[in-house]
Amino acid sequence: MQKLDRLGWAAGMAFTSFGVRIGVRTTDPSVLPEIEAALPPGWKPAKGASVSHMFSVVAGGAGHGKGVRKMWIAYDGWVRTARAREPEPVMDALGSAIRMTVAEHAPKRIFVHAGCVAWRGKAILIPGRSFSGKTTLVSELVKAGAIYYSDEYAVLDPRGLVHPFPAPLSVRESGEFVGTDRRPADFGGVAGSKPLPVGVVLVTSYKAGKEGARWRPRTLSAAEGALELLANTVAARTRPEAALATLKAATHGAEILKGKRGEASETAAALIARLEG
Repeated sequence: MQKLDRLGWAAGMAFTSFGVRIGVRTTDPSVLPEIEAALPPGWKPAKGASVSHMFSVVAGGAGHGKGVRKMWIAYDGWVRTARAREPEPVMDALGSAIRMTVAEHAPKRIFVHAGCVAWRGKAILIPGRSFSGKTTLVSELVKAGAIYYSDEYAVLDPRGLVHPFPAPLSVRESGEFVGTDRRPADFGGVAGSKPLPVGVVLVTSYKAGKEGARWRPRTLSAAEGALELLANTVAARTRPEAALATLKAATHGAEILKGKRGEASETAAALIARLEG
């Protein structure tokens, strides 16, 4: 970290997100707008320079010699998280690392890896890590009229209510590793703005073929639902008691459904038909 501190930092900013104070510095002041675009939804400028976590961005571009280009580099503390010739992958890595830090250290919230939409005043949680298919299902539910809450984290308070975390949906095309950011409006939807109780926890993953196409979920107990969410909770190891208490509150009275699914559009239609029936 001492070696990193000796680099030529030219600008920086401090902000808060869900009670976590974070700083970001860079070697080029013109990069600050790109850094701001990578910050978590709802971030606010912080008063004072004291922060709990520091991130750094070394700006790349043209070097001093002919044909020489400097690399873009991102650091989380002293750990290098990304290095590339173009800024986009570095900014993506920066944003992801900052969101994970907020998810792990937010003092009054529990973050669960999950997609989240709202239907008829209640939240639908779809727990799962990256590449589990939750983004596709979230986008199809938004197309069907659900209100968008999150594609990445379900943010829960101690009462078990879900708060919006409306980062853009990262939609991957077939065969692609990196997603393209899409807004709810791209699917004809809107983002939610108020905390809601959980109505449904949908534990599912995509399976091709006839077995996947027949979405026939089984119903789990509230306790089983809490454990399914705990397996996807960021602070499960660092704050297990707070996490479990919050998840119990969230799943109390909710319907817990588990089962393989086929195409997301068909599953979204079947789920809405079930809720409306």
